[in-house]
Amino acid sequence: MNTTKKPDRGQTGFTFVETMIAILILGGGLLALAVSFTQGMVVMGTAHAHQVAKEKAAEAMENVFTSRDARKIAQWSSIQNESNGGIFLDGLQPLGNPGPDGLINTTDDILTDIEVDHQTGPDGVMDTADDIYHSLTEYNRQILITNLSPNLRQIQIIIVYTIGSLQRSYQLTAYISPFA
Repeated sequence: MNTTKKPDRGQTGFTFVETMIAILILGGGLLALAVSFTQGMVVMGTAHAHQVAKEKAAEAMENVFTSRDARKIAQWSSIQNESNGGIFLDGLQPLGNPGPDGLINTTDDILTDIEVDHQTGPDGVMDTADDIYHSLTEYNRQILITNLSPNLRQIQIIIVYTIGSLQRSYQLTAYISPFA
């Protein structure tokens, strides 16, 4: 029988301090993950409103170009803001339906008739009794036209909208000349 004592190699395992540090690091990682999920949910929750803003900006831009191409506006000098002698209103305007001239953000717009967002209802089919209509009263549009040269103008369409207590904006920029 061998009675010699083995040398002490120290304790194995984790100390309490090491365990607490590991828990803090893990907790920090989980907190960062929770923040990223929350941010993702906010973005997903505002995606539809942002898409509406993008579409309304594109629609306004197309409206200005179509007015030039279809000769709804007889003179190049009319494709400007009112403050520069043109037909497009200055400042933010509600998303009213176009008036008799067919152009948006002009003096003949029907501002009491605000555009609506039309979505399918639970059946997933458009133009049925369960469709959802939402007035776009929380959206405003500005058409800002800047002269760059005698034959070139910059058009900025700015859509400002509110989601809950947050105010967001979307801007679309293009250039227009008198030549179609």
